[in-house]
Amino acid sequence: MPDQDQAELRLTIARLRQEHEDYDAAINAMIQTGCDALRIQRMKKKKLAIKDKISKIEDQIIPDIIA
Repeated sequence: MPDQDQAELRLTIARLRQEHEDYDAAINAMIQTGCDALRIQRMKKKKLAIKDKISKIEDQIIPDIIA
């Protein structure tokens, strides 16, 4: 994989990690304020989807080589 592509993927991972942390903070704030459980569950689902995207991109950067 060319260095330019890897740099772009790493930048995307950094952005997604920040978004993941933002969702985490928002979820914690919603829990503390006693927000609707359904809204909290939806936020957790979005947070999980972001984590899955991060994992897929990391797999593209670090290939799975069986020795």
